[in-house]
Amino acid sequence: MNDTSQTYHIPVLLNESIEGLDLKKGGIYVDVTFGGGGHSKEILRRMDKDCKLYSFDQDEDAEKNAVKDGRFTFVRSNFRYIKNFLRYYGVEEVDGILADLGVSSHHFDDSERGFSFRFDGKLDMRMNKRAGMTAADIVNNYDEEKLASIFYIYGELKNSRKLASVIVKRRTVKPFDTIGDFLEVVKPLYGREREKKELAKVFQALRIEVNQEMEALKEMLYSATKILKPGGRLSVITYHSLEDRMVKNIMKTGNIEGKAEKDFFGNVNTPFKLINNKVIIPTNDEIESNPRSRSAKLRIAEKK
Repeated sequence: MNDTSQTYHIPVLLNESIEGLDLKKGGIYVDVTFGGGGHSKEILRRMDKDCKLYSFDQDEDAEKNAVKDGRFTFVRSNFRYIKNFLRYYGVEEVDGILADLGVSSHHFDDSERGFSFRFDGKLDMRMNKRAGMTAADIVNNYDEEKLASIFYIYGELKNSRKLASVIVKRRTVKPFDTIGDFLEVVKPLYGREREKKELAKVFQALRIEVNQEMEALKEMLYSATKILKPGGRLSVITYHSLEDRMVKNIMKTGNIEGKAEKDFFGNVNTPFKLINNKVIIPTNDEIESNPRSRSAKLRIAEKK
């Protein structure tokens, strides 16, 4: 195997997330966020010869990291379609699903992709470069109310209305095209001491909207409740409160809203039982060696 994952990114909570899958002989496993292949390669290393691993990623850059191994299948697709693609390969049920929901350092370091405010370049942010809508399309075309809603919900920005207002005013003079264009308007809204933190939230909100991340995660999680075998494991690493809340809710209540439905005896009707009641976080040593892991949280559940 060619190990390109280190140049793509260092996998987060590697040992903990794969141990959480509780790999079984002859099992079928899915890594829904292949990226640089770090987690997939470790799963393959620990699997026996009769196991199968299907790894999903919608990014053509990730496909370049695909592994040559008879037990491995790369699926170039958004993980929201996990159920349909597995059925295409003749798979109805699986023994484990792993998801690392973070954006890879590869994306942040590639100025052409437009994910980071550290570089100038096109205001793009598409995980799948074959998809239509870019971040520039959003800031140039969404109405003020919708922009404010995106920044408030996905970025948790208190000045979301002001931010939307200055964007709409500026685009009437000149449409946004590059990150530099956008920062010229956004930066003055934040003081130097808060600038990086607030800009990260602005870019997060746009990225989530461009890639429809919350809708995709919702579909994947509901699919997981159907395609996991009894005793199968769901191991998910999250990085911000929006996705973590969704994962926690599906594991505890069986739905993303967290609405607990109880039986006659007061027991919550959920397809899962929690493996770790307390969220697993990286050690100080891991955070020091891999700053990307700082906000990571791992939750593991087993299908009843």
